[in-house]
Amino acid sequence: MSASSTTYSLESLIHSIVPQSRSDHVLFNDLLAHSNEVLSSHIGQSRERDIGHLADLVKRRLSQNRPDGVSSVQFTNLLSRLLEQPVLSRKYDSVLFLHTLASSTRTPLLVPPFLPSLAPSPPITSKHTPAVSPIDAIPPPRSKTGRSRAELLREIRARSGCPHIAEIALLRDALYLLQGISGKHVRFATGRDRGSETSLLFSEDHGYISTPTKQLIHKLSEVGHLYIRVDRFIREREARSGIGMIEQSLCHHLQSQLTEYYRLIAVLESQLNIASNSQDQDTQSSTGGIPPEPDIRAEESGLTLRRLDVWVNEWKLRMRMMSVCVEAAKDTHGGALVNIIHSYTENGDPFVRNFTDQLLEEVSKPFFETLQKWLFSGELYDPYLEFFVTVDPELAHLQYVYPTTLAAGAGIMTGDGFGGFHVDQDDLTSERESGLRLWQGKYKFRQEMLPAFVGEGFGSKIFSTGKSLNFIRYSCHDTDWIATREKMSNTHGTLQYSDIFGLERSIDAAYRIASQRLFDIFFDKFRLLDHLRALKNYLLLGHGDFADQLMETIGPSLSKPANSLYRHNLTATLETAIRSSNAQRDPPDVLRRLDARMLEYSQGEIGWDVFTLEYKVDAPLDTVLDPDSMVKYLKLFNHLWKMKRIESTMTKGWARTAGSTKAFVRIPELEPEWHKIRLITAEMIHFIRQMAAFCQLEVIECSWKALVDFISKKEGDLDALIGAHRAYLDRMVKKILLIGPKVGKEESLLNQVREAFSLILGFNDATEHFYNLCMSESSRRDSELDQERGIYTATTKHPSLQRSDALLNGLRQCKEYGTSFSEKVQVILHALQAHVDLDCRFLGIRISFSDFYRAKKDSQVPSKP
Repeated sequence: MSASSTTYSLESLIHSIVPQSRSDHVLFNDLLAHSNEVLSSHIGQSRERDIGHLADLVKRRLSQNRPDGVSSVQFTNLLSRLLEQPVLSRKYDSVLFLHTLASSTRTPLLVPPFLPSLAPSPPITSKHTPAVSPIDAIPPPRSKTGRSRAELLREIRARSGCPHIAEIALLRDALYLLQGISGKHVRFATGRDRGSETSLLFSEDHGYISTPTKQLIHKLSEVGHLYIRVDRFIREREARSGIGMIEQSLCHHLQSQLTEYYRLIAVLESQLNIASNSQDQDTQSSTGGIPPEPDIRAEESGLTLRRLDVWVNEWKLRMRMMSVCVEAAKDTHGGALVNIIHSYTENGDPFVRNFTDQLLEEVSKPFFETLQKWLFSGELYDPYLEFFVTVDPELAHLQYVYPTTLAAGAGIMTGDGFGGFHVDQDDLTSERESGLRLWQGKYKFRQEMLPAFVGEGFGSKIFSTGKSLNFIRYSCHDTDWIATREKMSNTHGTLQYSDIFGLERSIDAAYRIASQRLFDIFFDKFRLLDHLRALKNYLLLGHGDFADQLMETIGPSLSKPANSLYRHNLTATLETAIRSSNAQRDPPDVLRRLDARMLEYSQGEIGWDVFTLEYKVDAPLDTVLDPDSMVKYLKLFNHLWKMKRIESTMTKGWARTAGSTKAFVRIPELEPEWHKIRLITAEMIHFIRQMAAFCQLEVIECSWKALVDFISKKEGDLDALIGAHRAYLDRMVKKILLIGPKVGKEESLLNQVREAFSLILGFNDATEHFYNLCMSESSRRDSELDQERGIYTATTKHPSLQRSDALLNGLRQCKEYGTSFSEKVQVILHALQAHVDLDCRFLGIRISFSDFYRAKKDSQVPSKP
């Protein structure tokens, strides 16, 4: 369409829409100029041809003016009629022109009374500048030449000495603000009442700045304010000593981001120079000394404040994210800082998520370098304490010591009889404790430094893998350490944040290889299973023939006072018991660790009270068989040894009461009493054998099977092995010693059982004494019969009354012990029936077979008359 036809169409359109323009030439010229301005703007050059989208925009504007929806319905009807007309070819452009004309803020000087006012609202009052300048209060006269109100207002301001500040000058100040520098017309100011928060001050000494422009500059200044915060953080960290590697990496990444930001500022400054040169040329070619309109001329030159806002919009988001990271880094460091940054990835905004991923990729590099050394070498290099594994300063200089002297049978060990080796307890206590402390206390797990993308489960595996490798290298002195490290190195690539799945695979592989190698070392090189089996056979009396031989050979010595026993005699007796049983076929390394010793004793105690077996362990075995575990083994041996002693004693007592009394004691009036004694003896034998069978079969063997099953699987790490052994030992302690759940009364049932043991031993002594009295009386009666037959036999003559009193006293003691034992067993059974452990309840059922004690208790209750 030619220019003349376009002008003619506009004139016809103006005359039809505004009839007053036909007679008012000033109004007509103003409307015509406004229409030409709209057509020459970017609206007329729009490439958007979506009539539906344009219709939605018009409806949205109409809905704001008329919420009832009447205008929207009318517009829809008119638009459908327009689309059906074949005459108009540029329907989209026509609707777009009308929409732009209605949305434009430029209004003619004379507004027809039938059109709504499009004048802008008054500017917002600011504490720095007045709401309306004095020039704005002067009503502009009616234009005689058809110029717009804005042109007339600028002309008036220019003549009065208060013109608009050129946008080029404001652009230059805006670029300064983006770099955290105050400009000529706009500058940063720090408010005392707001701490370090910055605000803007506008200087209007050289011209006027409109309120919309101030708001736009405020938006741009946010980027400068954030830049100041980020740049200050980087400078403070560079000037500070002792900053962590993760914070250094964060500062490096932030500085690289600011370098890109500087490039953007350089590009914008070049655009500003182009705009400034174009502005100078337009000023020289203008007439009347009136500067050109800032927003139009600057836009034509290539850079405006609004375009500047578009340029820095993405950097505004970047600066916000960097500012958030800077604020988080003030109070945190190391893995905690990585964890905080990682929390920002859980965001629905793709920009925020991608920016945080890139930041984490750079910031987490020191973390992954430390992780790689710890995970695949067992070495912890963390000078600034940023890793989630830390070393105890008190134990950092210590290492495991492998005492080969014990395995070789030399050194601090001295010979006493059979391989006769004993180790001074004080010599090994510190060594044993240091080994356990090094494993459990040298390295600590810090939950707060564990990044969330690793997770607690994988963090535990990492912690265990590094400890295992360190243990293999420095404690076990593994000669295949290099091969193990090479094997682990082949299972991983470069650890980095962008490959979390690869990180998890590497952690699993390293954990599996290190744990498997550690199990192989313990069970193949150090023969841990042989030592566990030795503890079961010797301290838990699993070798029955050895226990019987030891009881037979050492029993007479233990009946003597404790202060009359010597250790070398006990060691020689232990050697004899080993050589007389199948224990002699055990490995030499096991036998040389076995020793017999006396516990601390007090006045009046005998050997049975203080004798114990001891099994010597050294590093690294003492990591699993720690001192606390060995104390529990000694407690179990003491309890089982007492039961073994009682069983052996009662077996001999049964042989005496069941066989000797019938063969040698010929006192017919005491035969019923001996029958009762044999019943009580059988009752006691049944009790002690049920206790022993319960301990050996249902507790020790079942617990041993569970431990062996765990070992055969070879799953988990050294901590899992330690936990399995402790569970095995704790189960035996609780069941064998009948530990109860009540606080403060855990050993009440055990004390009842020990009292029952004392009653059995007392009954055996009383029975033996009564047996001797009966044998003496039987011998006297035999001598009297011999005298009647004329055979003289020398006998000690005692008054018959004295002999009768001694027999009665001995019989009474046997009965008292028997009655007390039955009552004590009933108390034990009552406690077992209420025990929380099901196996302990079954023990009560086995002891009270066929409700023997219940029936006995009922028979003792007197019947009612």
